[in-house]
Amino acid sequence: MHFGHANALRQAKLLGDYLVVGVHSDAEILKHKGPTVMNEEERYLAVAACKWVDEVVKAAPYVTDLAVMEKYNCEFCVHGDDIVTNADGIDTYHKIKEAGRFKTIPRTEGVSTTALVGRMLLMTKDHHTKHEDEKTAMHEVFTKQIGELAQGGTPKSSPYTGVSHFLPSSRKIVQFSEGRDPTPDDIIVYADGGFDLFHVGHIDFLKQAKELGTYLIVGVHTDKVINEKKGWGYPLMNLHERVLSVLSCKYVDEVIIGAPWSLTEQLIKNHNIKIVAHGTISVSYTHLTLPTK
Repeated sequence: MHFGHANALRQAKLLGDYLVVGVHSDAEILKHKGPTVMNEEERYLAVAACKWVDEVVKAAPYVTDLAVMEKYNCEFCVHGDDIVTNADGIDTYHKIKEAGRFKTIPRTEGVSTTALVGRMLLMTKDHHTKHEDEKTAMHEVFTKQIGELAQGGTPKSSPYTGVSHFLPSSRKIVQFSEGRDPTPDDIIVYADGGFDLFHVGHIDFLKQAKELGTYLIVGVHTDKVINEKKGWGYPLMNLHERVLSVLSCKYVDEVIIGAPWSLTEQLIKNHNIKIVAHGTISVSYTHLTLPTK
């Protein structure tokens, strides 16, 4: 699941008050489309962790049926403006369209599962952004521009994610970032990483990190830093793509874009961080310059 999927769910939620998302089984997708990248259990978990999703329907039929919509009290069905057909070439939403209960949303340009698979196979760096360090990433868009973007149309409020006012943004980042500011009583947890090809392992880690406190700040490293540490064509998703993926997760309250590789005392002080969370996977380089608590 990539940020294009998350953006589709965000747009769908704006059209109503409660979002039910049907996720097809591996067998259904293999029959009508081809093999999946993530298995169905992973996809159920990934969709459930998206902050705009209220309910997940497992093994939803590939051809959407009115009976399923009635079962879950859905007034209408939403999909992107691209045409989807089954193995027989029939529109998978034809029954819903005939009933006048179908709505379309714009497809997110510039991202697709096919494109990401291509990056994995070719290991290119064309998609990398050119930030030298966290400072250049943080100044990419000025505060004034962020304010202007945020003023056009108010998205449905989310109880989850915000982004610090001094961090870089774009229209999508603003749209993904409504949330709350930390209170003096919050126990602030910090976790960082590359979060490339955002998956259920990342989600589980962030869920556990959030459980250590009440407010979770996630640092996302620049493309340059990740490439220096991992080599080849990594990261497979650029900084802003990875930031959008993290922002879509319901366990995340705030994101530091272009976070420093080495955790500093100044960062801890500025964000009132009480706990630093880190995964158990061993790495061959020093990550934290300060002892964790």
